[in-house]
Amino acid sequence: MADKVTIQDIADELGLSRNTVSKALNGAEGLAEATRERIINKAMEMGYKQFIYAQLITQYKDDNQGIIPTLGDKREVAVLSTTYLAAPHFSSLMLDGFQNELAHMGLTLNTHRVAQKNIESLTLPASLDLSRVAGIVCIEMFDWRYDEMVCALDVPVLFVDGPARLHGENLPCDQLYMENTTQVMRLVNDMLGKGYRRIGFVGNWEHCQSFFERYTAFRTAMALADVHVEGRFLIRYNTINEMHQAISGLDELPDLFICANDFVALDLLMILREMGIDVPRDVMIAGFDDSAESRRSMPKLTTIHIHTQVMAFSAIQLLRTRIKEPSLDFRQVYTETELIYRASTMRE
Repeated sequence: MADKVTIQDIADELGLSRNTVSKALNGAEGLAEATRERIINKAMEMGYKQFIYAQLITQYKDDNQGIIPTLGDKREVAVLSTTYLAAPHFSSLMLDGFQNELAHMGLTLNTHRVAQKNIESLTLPASLDLSRVAGIVCIEMFDWRYDEMVCALDVPVLFVDGPARLHGENLPCDQLYMENTTQVMRLVNDMLGKGYRRIGFVGNWEHCQSFFERYTAFRTAMALADVHVEGRFLIRYNTINEMHQAISGLDELPDLFICANDFVALDLLMILREMGIDVPRDVMIAGFDDSAESRRSMPKLTTIHIHTQVMAFSAIQLLRTRIKEPSLDFRQVYTETELIYRASTMRE
């Protein structure tokens, strides 16, 4: 057996298809619980990467106890966010794992919503008692001035994604991202290899760093293949009405629209359906995140899967080591992603 266990290795051991194993490991619907349990048990037995992280977290529990006496009453990890992190958001699953592991460190996790008035006045939410906070995790926090203010607090800070670094600037903090580049470039090259050369992008690439990296990956792949990108197929918008106007104004469609995330793709799919445009016959669509909604849409969305358990493990380690050693150089960590093809990019 190779050192790195693959989905195909697990499938071969169980006599199942690779697709069935992938569904079980990624939490997809439509699979018998007995089959899912059998696959997960085999994956754990073989040391598949997704479960290695869970084992590593367990190994750190004793070491984590060493930082507890130094924290005093600072036993809260505060999540700051400008939005409600409901189930559809990729971070909700990550935070579930994160919260469980914080409990082993004697820490609690509380979410504090940052309102627009806080951003304008550069103030923290009234619910946050900084004297009790051991660390701050920022999610969906994309206002540069406000983020700089948070980083200046005398508290360890971790950003999960962050504001777009359009001009080479950076925040003085640890940062955690899903890997946004490789799988987007793979998607572009796969489509170019099938003869689809008219490819566009939908989404505001200045919204956050992840959107910006997905956009630049798309542009880089096209440039390296020496394929021209038509400006009319670059749809940057702030409201769904702006997206609708931009799509309606096109006299023809590209072969494929790559969307900044699944929810942009789902909005686009709704607009196209209202216009009587068929996906994938008239235009193909791909998203990013592998949200539950991407698996229930009609057609199901081609997307890029985020391994939320790996992100939870990485977040724990970044925050834990920052608490333990505040003088460490700041780090940017990227976790692996996986391209998943579904019906929205499959033409007869």
